[in-house]
Amino acid sequence: MIKKIGIKLLGIFFAVGFVLLCVNINYDAIIDMPNSVHMTLDDLNELNEKSTFGSFATAELSENIFTVGGERKHNTSLLVKLFGIIPIKKVEAVIENEKEIFLGGIPLGFSINTQGLIVVGNNTVSKNTSKSPFKTGDIITKINSQTIEKPKDIYNILHNCSGEPVSVELVRNGENKFIMVVPQLDLETNEYKLGLWVRDDAQGIGTLTFVTKDGKFGALGHSICDYETGVEIPVSSGGIYLCNLVGINKAQKGQTGEIRCLFSQAKKPNGTISKNTKCGVFGQTNDYDSLVDTNLSAPVGNRMLVKLGKASIVSSVSGVREEYDIEIIKAKFQPASSDKSFVFRVIDKRLINLTGGIVQGMSGSPIMQNGKIIGAVTHVFLNDSTKGYGVYIDWMLEQAS
Repeated sequence: MIKKIGIKLLGIFFAVGFVLLCVNINYDAIIDMPNSVHMTLDDLNELNEKSTFGSFATAELSENIFTVGGERKHNTSLLVKLFGIIPIKKVEAVIENEKEIFLGGIPLGFSINTQGLIVVGNNTVSKNTSKSPFKTGDIITKINSQTIEKPKDIYNILHNCSGEPVSVELVRNGENKFIMVVPQLDLETNEYKLGLWVRDDAQGIGTLTFVTKDGKFGALGHSICDYETGVEIPVSSGGIYLCNLVGINKAQKGQTGEIRCLFSQAKKPNGTISKNTKCGVFGQTNDYDSLVDTNLSAPVGNRMLVKLGKASIVSSVSGVREEYDIEIIKAKFQPASSDKSFVFRVIDKRLINLTGGIVQGMSGSPIMQNGKIIGAVTHVFLNDSTKGYGVYIDWMLEQAS
């Protein structure tokens, strides 16, 4: 009898222990940890103070010393332990000094020259009814091994081809392809053509996120895509320009709003664009005094420390740079970069009354939490303009470096 009672008590003990583990361990946070993390020692202390991995789990640094070719080397790992004893997760760690960057929040004009020509449509130039080998969104980079930068480059090559087949190198859905194409004779102009409409540049409006102290900038939080094809535009060159805010089309149910701005490409650009990626537009400026208030900087917040709850957006939609209250309602560590890192809701009545929530042109607006910049606005929910996505600042700084 006593033995049976003891077994039952032992079972209850293990059951209670299992429940406590399930409740007090943040398994999602542990599973979502990337293979490598960049952090400061203060970040490590904050991870434990906030029980990021749960009440029963702590994180600590572990230094490993090893020998390669007779040379002593070392690496640092972040080790998550259960009860401070049992290792349950180990990832590579890079310990850095705390970074501070200048805050953006102002609208910018973007102008990009594409690396290649984007096919935006087909155009019949002869009685030949064969199906075109090109697809909308293809990016033509070379013809007969000659680099294509402008529509005139295609004209010059075909003008001398005498209708012979040409080899075309293009990018389709991110993959390089080679195709042979027979040019068609345009009976009106007596010139050989491929029967295509193409585009070699793009312009748009977005918001500056940050400028580093060595002049690198990040903006927009997502890539600039061709407005007709949706293709992410490869950059050969480009510039950013200061904008004049001329009005706001307020967001309404089922309709995304926009900020309306004007900029002039006749002026000298305030920075040059070198990258257009899924996490934003990046480049260099030698004149950041024109883009940021050098008295307004903020430390960088590690994505592992982003919490649900109060945060703010920095934006100039009112004509002056202000902070607007939001709340983060969904967030994960996100082991791989994406422009949809977390979800937030606008709760500031001033912004809702002014714009209806998040509108086009606000992408790139810095997002702050606990005095640190943690990310930027990227997308708005089409069915609810008060809700949007943000990208972690980690991913943007990684692309800017």
